[in-house]
Amino acid sequence: MSQKVKLQVGFIALLIFLAAFSRVIPHMLNFSPLAAIGLFGAAHFSKKWLAFVIPLAATWLSDLFINNVIYGQYYDGFVWFYDGFHWQYGSYAFITLLALPLFSKITAGRVATGSLMATVVFFLVSNFGCWVGSVMYAPDASGLTACYIAGLPFLKGTFMGDVFYSTVLFGGYYLLQNRYSAFKLSHVTYN
Repeated sequence: MSQKVKLQVGFIALLIFLAAFSRVIPHMLNFSPLAAIGLFGAAHFSKKWLAFVIPLAATWLSDLFINNVIYGQYYDGFVWFYDGFHWQYGSYAFITLLALPLFSKITAGRVATGSLMATVVFFLVSNFGCWVGSVMYAPDASGLTACYIAGLPFLKGTFMGDVFYSTVLFGGYYLLQNRYSAFKLSHVTYN
C-alpha cells in the first residue's frame, strides 16, 4: 500500500472517528452521525470491509465512552454493550451495505438519497427491535404499529442528523480533495 493510500485511508478513518465522538456534544434527540459515517465509509474506502469495520468500531468506542464516562453513574459496572445494541449496529451495517452500490459515483443527489434511505432503515430496524424486546407493546401487529407511532417524534432528529453529517463529511472531503491532491481518491468519482 503506497504512502498516499495509507494517508487517505487513515484520514478517512480519522474523520469517521471524530464524527462518531461528536455525539458527546449536546444535541437534539437522535441527531447522530452514525448512519452518515456508514454512508461515508461505503463511498470512500476502496477495501469495502473497512466501510463496515471502521464505522462500527468508531460507534462502539464512542458508545463505550458515552455509557461508561458520561452516563456511567446510571449503570452497575462497566458497559461493553447496551441492551438492544445489535438492532442499532445491524441497522448501521445494513445502511452501509445498501450504500455500496449507491456510491459508485458520488453526487449531491446520491448523498441526499443515501441520507433519506439511512433514516428510513434506522427507523424501521430500531423500532422493530424495540418492539421485539419490549413488554410495553403487544406482541402483534397493533403493538408493532404502536411502537412505530411512538418512534415518530424521534424521526426528525434522525433525519436532520443524517443530512447534516452526510453534508459535512461528503462536502468537507470533496472540498479537501479539490484543494489538496494527496486526498484525491482514484476509485471515487465526485460529480
